Amino acid sequence: MEKKIKSLLDRMTLEEKAGQLQQCGPSIVGAFDVDFEELVNMAYDGRISGEEFQRLMSTAEQDYHESELRAGRIGSYNGISDAKIVNRLQKIAVEETRLGIPLLFGYDVLHGYRTVTPIPLGESCAWDPDLWERTARMSAEEAGAGGIHMTFAPMVDVSKDARWGRISEGAGEDAYLNAKYGVAKVKGFQGSSLKEPDTMIACVKHFAGYGAVESGRDYNRVDLSPQKLYEEYLPPYEACVRAGARAVMPAFNDLDGVPCTINQWLLRKVLREDWQFDGMTISDANAIAECVEHGIAADRRDAAAKALLAGVDMDMTSDCYSQHVVHLVEEGILPEEVLDQAVGNILRIKMELGLFEHPFRTDEEKEKKTILKPEFRATARKAAEESMVLLENSGILPLRTECRIALSGELAGIRSEMSGTWAIKCSGEDCVSIADACAQRRIEYETYTEEEIIRCDSVEELFQGYDVILAAVGEKKNQSGEAASRTDLALAPIQKKMLERLAKSGRPVVAVIFNGRPLAIPELKGQAQAILEAWHPGVEAGNAILNILFGTVNPSGKLTTTFPHAVGECPVYYDHIRTGRPAGRSKFTSKYLDVPSEPVYPFGYGLSYTAYTYSDLEIAERKESVTVSVKVKNVGDVDGMEIVQCYFHDPVALRVRPVKKLIDFVKTPLSAGEEKRVVFEIPKEKLGYYDPQMRFVVEAGEYEFFVGGNSSDCLVCRTNLCGLSN
Repeated sequence: MEKKIKSLLDRMTLEEKAGQLQQCGPSIVGAFDVDFEELVNMAYDGRISGEEFQRLMSTAEQDYHESELRAGRIGSYNGISDAKIVNRLQKIAVEETRLGIPLLFGYDVLHGYRTVTPIPLGESCAWDPDLWERTARMSAEEAGAGGIHMTFAPMVDVSKDARWGRISEGAGEDAYLNAKYGVAKVKGFQGSSLKEPDTMIACVKHFAGYGAVESGRDYNRVDLSPQKLYEEYLPPYEACVRAGARAVMPAFNDLDGVPCTINQWLLRKVLREDWQFDGMTISDANAIAECVEHGIAADRRDAAAKALLAGVDMDMTSDCYSQHVVHLVEEGILPEEVLDQAVGNILRIKMELGLFEHPFRTDEEKEKKTILKPEFRATARKAAEESMVLLENSGILPLRTECRIALSGELAGIRSEMSGTWAIKCSGEDCVSIADACAQRRIEYETYTEEEIIRCDSVEELFQGYDVILAAVGEKKNQSGEAASRTDLALAPIQKKMLERLAKSGRPVVAVIFNGRPLAIPELKGQAQAILEAWHPGVEAGNAILNILFGTVNPSGKLTTTFPHAVGECPVYYDHIRTGRPAGRSKFTSKYLDVPSEPVYPFGYGLSYTAYTYSDLEIAERKESVTVSVKVKNVGDVDGMEIVQCYFHDPVALRVRPVKKLIDFVKTPLSAGEEKRVVFEIPKEKLGYYDPQMRFVVEAGEYEFFVGGNSSDCLVCRTNLCGLSN
């Protein structure tokens, strides 16, 4: 392969080399008086209505820049998801360009292509690496049929601040869980061989620290100590690279004052040298050009030079490379060997995919047969069922099969809101709402909007004939995701008013929450007899929700992010550092005056239709590992699945350590009345940390181990351990 790459590089002109670095998005053109980006802004800020935007868009056409493609100035496309168009453009590349180098097609397939599964934050609550890998495998098969070679996923940014909209795109607040999630997704997307047509390159993002943006505001600065970066933020990226991810995307943000897009230490020292990554890197959309706005590049030409020197191989849509790289090399500012290295990294990926031998990996017939297969929908339904978290239940759930239901709130019936953020290819008609599922099962129900309930003179009379009220509340899908940071995490005022009225109806209320982030909902506990956290659950939303509510499925999901009382607590997370004045009743302790010290719902929390007890926690030391075991018993009369969580704490160290840190977990089935011993074998290396001089140490001394069903309710055992030689 390396000989082939060298042979191609020797034959390529500077223009053709620069072309391989260019990822082009199709331009939208039409009867606009302004460019497309400005048109979107006009719709966003209300200068034109949604209807006017759609009318203008109906006149639009897509320009695929075919003349530039024929000239060898495009190496990749982004945002095309149609086998017919993919093959037409690929045919031009391999038959009409001088060297016949095939194209690479990328697309955002974050949680499903057409068969959309729960948003990543939701799916992470399943705590099930096998499931995460299966849903990624399904996504790759569907996307591959649509002509996609690379997905810009998984996102493994550790996200501790619920204000940040992109918390929805990852596995929550814990580094270990994000690493397990990311590795499973990499394996699922890439399969056993990238030459197979139902696989695609996993592009890990956003490298690095994007989840730590200041004040939870998207694209904002990130300022981290080296220890915090290495202990809490880098591990998931490294795990994905070690698992074989073939692409990495630098983050939009700066890291300690240097934008990741031009950060040589991050991309060359950490990624390439320390982790031995030999895949390709690609900028985020327009990120190279935005280095000018950052104030670290004088102009787009300067930004192109700095990004390529830092190690960004491919430019996503900014045109900085295509406009300036040739001149930068000709003028001696950019060494040609740096350009050759970037081109080589891209050619290597295309060869690993087998595109030189088989550039056409799909066709229209295959695409049609693959999309939304019944077995895919079944997988999506199972993923949704395992992802949902039962937060409260006074005994009202599971519902009786013959009960009459009042569906309250518009989210109970809007199909398109079920898919969540970054579900680009999914049509609203692909999704099943709660109302749809009720109708399909011939459940007796009626729907009511928030306005109808608020305006009603007597809610007692309105709901007199119903057994239960199902209240659908939360966020719409555009309220989370990219560019959707929020300073208010409470339910919308109209939803609050509806819930206040429902609480006076005399009927039990079951709240179903749709959201892309943890919300501040302390009052909901007093208004609803049961609360089901559904997230944005995907195409099988309604069916999965009813399966849980009626007891066909026993809920097993556990939270991967902490639920605050109010936005003012954010960021709030379970593995916070110890303080000299921990929260307590005394005045001079670390707490807020107006909310309890404990969160509304802690990390790892989730209820079931049965109950589990923990006992007989034991610790045994080996030379290089620690064995932690515990007995877990299902003490109810329903079979269930318990997520057993193991945490540790280092009480005395060279640096102040977190109060608790997740170190392993096991998802285990337990029949009614069954007891089993769950065993964790923990390498001592996982107990280590970076000392003040950035030396990684595993010290001898006392350690605490916690095992339980969530981060707050655990058995604890203290033991003295020998350290590891470092």
